[in-house]
Amino acid sequence: VEPNATIREIRLMLYKLYPQWYPARQSIKLDPKGKSLRDEEILQHLPVGTTATLYFKDLGPQIGWTTVFLIEYTGPLFIYFLFYFRMPFVYGLDERFTSSPHPVVNLACICHSFHYIKRLIETVFVHRFSHGTMPLRNIVKNCLYYWGFAAWLAYYINHPLYTPPSYGKKQIDFAVIMFLLCEAGNFSIHVALSDLQRNGSKTRKIPYPTKNPFTWLFFFVSCPNYTYEVGTWISFTIMTQCVPVGLFTLLCFIQMTIWAKDKHCTYLREFKDYPSLRMPIIPFLL
Repeated sequence: VEPNATIREIRLMLYKLYPQWYPARQSIKLDPKGKSLRDEEILQHLPVGTTATLYFKDLGPQIGWTTVFLIEYTGPLFIYFLFYFRMPFVYGLDERFTSSPHPVVNLACICHSFHYIKRLIETVFVHRFSHGTMPLRNIVKNCLYYWGFAAWLAYYINHPLYTPPSYGKKQIDFAVIMFLLCEAGNFSIHVALSDLQRNGSKTRKIPYPTKNPFTWLFFFVSCPNYTYEVGTWISFTIMTQCVPVGLFTLLCFIQMTIWAKDKHCTYLREFKDYPSLRMPIIPFLL
């Protein structure tokens, strides 16, 4: 192998020798417990001498991230409708199950559908994935999470015995405004991050605020897309005043905090001039 060979070229060499291990299945490391090397890394720039030992691991069958997100987000969209339209096999045929829902139930369906339609549009037209694939086995776990929670939320929100929010229209209106602002902010951040990787560039760059006010959250946090996403589900919790939605929001916050901290640490490690004021997900706190 030439000193100026990239990791991608080494993956392709392995693929020629072992066709069952296509490049996306390969994890190549300098240390068995270390992180996988990126395709664009050059061998002579790595901390190795004239000889190097590379560790290979088969990641198993892979699936493209675009396909993953389309599957994950299409499920909740249609599952929610099964409960919203009160299919007979869900709530039964009792007369009380045919009563018209409270107006907030219709609004919740619109907001839930809007959220996942937005995600599908972003997947197709906005997102640029630095890692092209994920292990196929993970799709089952991810779908169980998104589809299962969608069914759980929808069951209680659309139940004939559902109780509307305690503070009525004021609580609902506040939640809807907060929901729309967070959705707009989340979309704006995704567009800003996508613009960093124009022309197919995979070079990591520091994201900065743009003229769009929704991106100004970059002044204070490394992952404002997660901040807005959590805000979206907090507003949905306020709107529906439903315990399962609150639990889902809490789990979202925990998971996104983990992702945000990991990304924040990566930025600090790769960029010595990274803005010191930024926190991972919550300004000045976390």
